[in-house]
Amino acid sequence: MKKFGFGAMRLPLIDSQDKSSIDMEELKKMVDEFMAAGFTYFDTAFPYHEQLSENALKEALVDRYDRDSYIFADKMPTVLVKSGDEYPMYFNKQLEKTGVGYFDYYLMHNMGRDRYFNTDKWGGFDFARRMKEEGKIKKFGFSFHDDAEMLDQILTEHPEVDFVQLQINYLDWNNKIIQSRACYETARKYNKPIVVMEPVKGGTLASLPKEAASLLYEYAPDVLPVSYALRFAASLPGVFMVLSGMSSLEQVKDNIRIMDNPAPLNEGEKELLSKIVDIINSKTVIPCTSCGYCMEVCPKNINIPGLFGLYNNYCINNNFSNMYHGRLVMGRGRASDCIKCHRCEKNCPQHIKIPDNLELVAAHEK
Repeated sequence: MKKFGFGAMRLPLIDSQDKSSIDMEELKKMVDEFMAAGFTYFDTAFPYHEQLSENALKEALVDRYDRDSYIFADKMPTVLVKSGDEYPMYFNKQLEKTGVGYFDYYLMHNMGRDRYFNTDKWGGFDFARRMKEEGKIKKFGFSFHDDAEMLDQILTEHPEVDFVQLQINYLDWNNKIIQSRACYETARKYNKPIVVMEPVKGGTLASLPKEAASLLYEYAPDVLPVSYALRFAASLPGVFMVLSGMSSLEQVKDNIRIMDNPAPLNEGEKELLSKIVDIINSKTVIPCTSCGYCMEVCPKNINIPGLFGLYNNYCINNNFSNMYHGRLVMGRGRASDCIKCHRCEKNCPQHIKIPDNLELVAAHEK
């Protein structure tokens, strides 16, 4: 199994402001390119693309390829589960939506303190174990967004898990909030194989500030910025899969070329990335990866990731695009509509103080 996986959280769209408008023809081309190059791992989840990502993979992958030719990973939508009785309902719905028959890898989605305690209390791990015994799951794990201490607790209480999925990238490696390095070292302590998510941090490490991009270009003009990010994650011992959400055929081609035989970073590249981290941290005000989990619970239907992206661009380029802002708020709430209920913060893997940062955006709204 090659070490690079197709993440289905940022699929190609017909309308960039409508997550449900998946461009199926483009997706099929992307899947074909990916499979033809010998890559086989696909990762999705129930909430992605307004609950249509699983359906899209069924049409683009499952209905067009033999079951034994690909590896399929899916996740229990723990954000939606309200009691232990709902695990079978969501699981069977996912089997129906995807048409896979069984899941090669299955995860409890987005484990953190609050969600883990409910999942554990309601028997989520026991349910997954039963599904594994019935052959409906081959490998069971969980995706994780919290600190290393919490990860240690989960792995202590559930040594039966086969793998963990962690947010790891060179920007977050020493971040005191995300704790990529500490979580990685914790997983290694328990000898758990690791799937890496967000190696490019939602595209941040592919589209760098000009100053950072210039440094990389001067060092190696023919090497794409995304190469450093993917190779950083892939070179870590214990990592068996690196996921990346791709939204175009061009991205698929670039990434499979990089990951067909990823070379470890040399010392010069590591020193260079340290400088890149300093530059990005000095420019980026809001560390949003555009995962969209916050929007699932926002009572005002605010396009939080879009508005944060707009504000970060303003901080880098000193240009607040009123035209782009108008598209982001069309039919949705504005930043100034936030009622500070803080539901979004509990859902945010990056632990961003979302209402406070929406105030920054609101100050520029007309």
